[in-house]
Amino acid sequence: MLQLLHSYIAYPLTALHPLLLANQSLIAYPSADTVVILNARSLALVRVLAFWEAFPGMIHTKAPITSMVVDSAMKLIVAATSTRIAAWILSGVQHDTWRVHSTLVLPDTYAVTALDTRAGLLAVGSQEGLSVYTLVLENDLPTWSKKWSSRTVSPSLISFAPSLMSMATVTAGRNEVRIWSTPSGKYTQVIPHPRPVVNLTWRHTQASSRDDLILYTVTSDSTLRIFLPVLDSPDHLQLHASLDLFSSLPYSVTSSYLTPSSSIFWLDREIVGNVLDNVLKQHIDQNDAKGRRIAEIKQEGWDLFLRIIDDGSVVVTAIANLDRRPPTLLTQFTLQHSPPSTFPSMPTHLYTTPGSHSTLLTIISTSPLASFDLSPLSFFDVHADGLKEIAKGASHVIAEDSEISRFVRTPEGKGVAVLKTDGAGDVWTIAESGTQLVHSGSWKSADFVVVLDEGRQFATYSKSNDSLTLHTSPPQTVTLPRLENLFTIPSSDGREYIFGITPDFLIIELAIEPSLCVISQNHLPLSTHTKFIQPVDPMAWKGKKQWTEHDVLLSVSENGELAFWVPEAHEGWRCTGQVRTGRTGFKKARCSSAKKTALIVANVEGDELSVWDSTESEFSSGFEYRNVYKEPVLDLDWGSTPDMQSILAVGFSRHVNILCQQRMTYFDQGPGWDLCRKIDLEHLSPYPISDSIWLTQASFLVGAGRQMTLFGERPLELGEMSEDSLFEYVARKNGPLEDYHPQMLLQCLLWDKIELVKDIIVNLALSLDGVYEKPHENTWIPLPIDKFLGSDYTKELISPHKKQYNVLFDEPMPNRKSEEQEFSRPLVIRLLEALERHPLPHLTSNEQSHLLVLIQTTLEIDEQRRALDSNGLRYLISMRLFYILNQKAISKVSGPPIHGAVPRQGGRRERLRYRDMIWAFHSDSQDLLLNASTIACGDKMLWSDARALGVPIWLNTPESLRAQLEVIARNEYMSGESRDPTASSLYYFALGKVKLVHGLWRQAAWHKEQAMMLKFLANDFTQPRWRTAALKNAYALLSKQRFEYSAAFFLLGNSLKDAVNVCIRQIGDFQLAIALARVVEHSNEGPILQEILTYTVLPIAFELGNRWLGSWAFWLLHRRDLAVRILLTPLPDIAAAFNIKVTEIGEPHYDDPSLALLFSQLRSKTLQAVKGTSEISGRAEFNFVLQMARVFCRMGCQVLALDLVRSWSFERPSTSTRGNVKGQSTTRRPIFPLEPALRRRSSIVIDMDLTSLPPTRSASPERRDPQPERALASIKEENDLLARKAGLGHLIKSAKQDVQVPEFDMNAFF
Repeated sequence: MLQLLHSYIAYPLTALHPLLLANQSLIAYPSADTVVILNARSLALVRVLAFWEAFPGMIHTKAPITSMVVDSAMKLIVAATSTRIAAWILSGVQHDTWRVHSTLVLPDTYAVTALDTRAGLLAVGSQEGLSVYTLVLENDLPTWSKKWSSRTVSPSLISFAPSLMSMATVTAGRNEVRIWSTPSGKYTQVIPHPRPVVNLTWRHTQASSRDDLILYTVTSDSTLRIFLPVLDSPDHLQLHASLDLFSSLPYSVTSSYLTPSSSIFWLDREIVGNVLDNVLKQHIDQNDAKGRRIAEIKQEGWDLFLRIIDDGSVVVTAIANLDRRPPTLLTQFTLQHSPPSTFPSMPTHLYTTPGSHSTLLTIISTSPLASFDLSPLSFFDVHADGLKEIAKGASHVIAEDSEISRFVRTPEGKGVAVLKTDGAGDVWTIAESGTQLVHSGSWKSADFVVVLDEGRQFATYSKSNDSLTLHTSPPQTVTLPRLENLFTIPSSDGREYIFGITPDFLIIELAIEPSLCVISQNHLPLSTHTKFIQPVDPMAWKGKKQWTEHDVLLSVSENGELAFWVPEAHEGWRCTGQVRTGRTGFKKARCSSAKKTALIVANVEGDELSVWDSTESEFSSGFEYRNVYKEPVLDLDWGSTPDMQSILAVGFSRHVNILCQQRMTYFDQGPGWDLCRKIDLEHLSPYPISDSIWLTQASFLVGAGRQMTLFGERPLELGEMSEDSLFEYVARKNGPLEDYHPQMLLQCLLWDKIELVKDIIVNLALSLDGVYEKPHENTWIPLPIDKFLGSDYTKELISPHKKQYNVLFDEPMPNRKSEEQEFSRPLVIRLLEALERHPLPHLTSNEQSHLLVLIQTTLEIDEQRRALDSNGLRYLISMRLFYILNQKAISKVSGPPIHGAVPRQGGRRERLRYRDMIWAFHSDSQDLLLNASTIACGDKMLWSDARALGVPIWLNTPESLRAQLEVIARNEYMSGESRDPTASSLYYFALGKVKLVHGLWRQAAWHKEQAMMLKFLANDFTQPRWRTAALKNAYALLSKQRFEYSAAFFLLGNSLKDAVNVCIRQIGDFQLAIALARVVEHSNEGPILQEILTYTVLPIAFELGNRWLGSWAFWLLHRRDLAVRILLTPLPDIAAAFNIKVTEIGEPHYDDPSLALLFSQLRSKTLQAVKGTSEISGRAEFNFVLQMARVFCRMGCQVLALDLVRSWSFERPSTSTRGNVKGQSTTRRPIFPLEPALRRRSSIVIDMDLTSLPPTRSASPERRDPQPERALASIKEENDLLARKAGLGHLIKSAKQDVQVPEFDMNAFF
């Protein structure tokens, strides 16, 4: 996922320097003020060494490197610029990183012209002469100490002999080579040449007993000469052989060349010898022609030289007997002449390194920079595959005098412009499926640039003359006002459009038709002061449908309001939406055409990144993500997958964070966006990242210094296993879910699709059986979409095993499904065992645990559902998940860690969510739920269990709660081995059973407080005296922080209000306060309970933004209109209407699609609820349903979102079924979800005082013609509210007619 594909760096203009390491071979060359290190075979960038790393004061001088040298033995690179020398060393201790080794500063007149280093010796050629330094350690720091210096003509080449006793120097333009004595610093010989010497090297002899001086020199006419000493003068070099083009080929061949031109290179004897040894070892038949040729070369010890002619032909020349004496036995001959085009072109430099295989050589040539695999067996047998090109450098020489400033791409990302700091730049197009960049153009000076026609055209704008130039033939130029931004957008009519923005926010639109011309100039109709205007990133336009409107501009105001704009047929601009972020002080803003906006705001903590969705409504603020970075954010760029999933690149100075949106889930409380990839260039370059940009096909281009690095999906080699691409990873994190995903199963269970879940489980079991039988095939086949549409609640009445008949007296039809293909306990057990052994791929451990639990829960529901209603089933599902997952969490904590296991994101939960408790509250099967809850607690429900399950919240009648509290009191007393009466006193006192507690104290002989409590409880607490004594003891216990016991004594003293205050303030348990109030007051309408709901529960609900808890509290307060309205109405409006005192209202949680389910149930349940529904406009309900559908999509349940929007009914409340209006259809769309209780609209509970309402009967009824209903889109907000309230009036009228019984009147009979 996003691997480094290519690095586009400066072209090598000088010689390369091989660096041979144990595990790889590198090449290095100078480029401007840096040293570039590449892998010798792949030419991949390994590291860029900047000269200012050693001399920080030179970071802005841009002085080029004039000389450099490499010492492979010491892993040392030495480079020089002017009078400064820097050395880097490869540190194996620091994981093979390059670090500065040492520095050396020469006098001002000693500008360095040549370098060579070996074994701690450093030869420096300067404008003043030649010097030699030795490496010494001073205080454990490496430093260079001058050994000697000699004034001579400035050397351009220096080379130490293998013995280090001599060295050779060459001066540019001179026809001579000087030999120097390294110990004394005196030159011992001058070797004249007929032409200027351009290259030289010493031959490394393989004879261990002799250290001969053998020198190779190459002159400007590509003639190689071999110098070696004679026996009587071992230190004096003489010419013994000369290799030129005419000596290598016969005259008949050379005469055919009009202007013969060639280059000659020596092949490293040691490297070639090792490869030939490996070839002979692995080549079985050494008697064939190939084997004999290789064996002869190796056994005879020939030195090989490669001459490449300008037509690409290769001549291999061999020199024999170089190691024999006397040198008169030296012979030379042409070993091979390859045909033309064997080499692509004639290089100026060529180097040999070990290949990727022991039988291969790697050849690196320049210019152009390329690497080849040379197979000796095939090459010396003159086969075409003997020399294969494996890598090639960029075909364009990137300018070295300026660094990259920023990138500009085409709207679809198929072309990109690189703007340099000096105003020059280049244009590149994307090729090879996004894995290559191809140069297509350049310019010399510009301030802004736009790239057109997929990179085949571009236009530049210069502030110096305020002109926009389209670079065509001939160029087209238009004079414009001063611009601050320039961009282009995708075109639907085939023309190219260019937009410019001036400092006063004038928008200039230009078109190419075919000449460049201005077609409009308009200002945005802004109502607030604008901070800046930016173009919307159009990368996601390719995935949009034709009916989708594309935002073009983003305006950001000073007060943090985002506005989105589209052009109106060249006549102006129209705002398509606004988002109020509440933020100020923006540093950066970037908007994508996928309706996402990223903002950077600087604050005291650092740079705050926030992500906003521009599809704002009253149910969504648009806020999705926030993170604060300690380091400055320098760049933002949006990308998009083909299915419109957004990807955000956040650029820093040394790395880029790739963020993708995360799927909403009930399982983990994670952020809305998360890091999916981190691109770090610190190991490649010391330069800060200047810009980064997304290109087509998930390619990502990063610029740092003078280099461009392209990341993308690497093409797979034959037989290589593929890994997730970036698009696949993003789709897995935020795309549609598979049917078997636990989140999909849970939502289906909550929305009454139990039969569907059973079908999915059976399908999963059969698919896993197919995987085991055919492991290399994908046997998963998702269920048809139509199975997800609608509710299957009524299917539970039909037994899957019921016999089916065709006709009356026919035999039972055979069951088409075998028992192994039906939902049953054996199938579920087999599936669970299979999932335990082989977890499903792409599921986290937490999701895997939830999947197992949901499958097990579905089986239990299927076997034990009995007479439970839908809300009871929802509570039962949540309760099963709660207990099983908590049990798994405890077992995982106590058990040994599993090697390689992914840590779970979700841990043990303290209680059910309020949502799950409210389902039980609205259930008509509470006796069954209480029984199931008791069984889940091991038949011994303690108060901690009751609080975790929300029993005081959802048990409707005080009598049931009183009975359950007595059970809890008994269990609390029996839970400990010591049978402590203090554990149950609070509950028994609430029940009024003081005598029972007195009896429990009689059995607590072990307790130190027994005598005192027996004496105290023997009193009559109906008397004021003993109530006062109980209250005094309560305050004493409160001071000792025995809060629960203190609350018990407050109850004993008949002070319920003080007891519940202790529960709320000291214990922090409002559920305990509610339980005490309901039991003591014997009512759900007691004043203490009303006070708890009003001043404790509602503020908690508003502070948490929990609409479930708020709806429950309003329901108990008999404000059921508000219980419905709080589900859709902004919380501040509800708080103001009910005068709720709350300091801060939490973030409104419209991230739960079950809110729509609750609303569909409550909106017509009682007359008060109908009144609350009538005060909600149809547009608000419409937006609410759309928001719930969006939440479904964010959860990966797109098919459930489709089911929601297609089956939701926007019905006005009524108590009777109206007759069909002429022209209207008689069919009705089902309410979502399809529950029989919701379809019986006549069973509305009358919970309003109707007798006090004014009469609704008119004096004289008039007949009115039925009016057709207006379309939803044409109903305005006010009219819709009036229509709903009119519907409420008809409903109240009908209700009053139902409840008012007229008195008997005898006159009615006459």
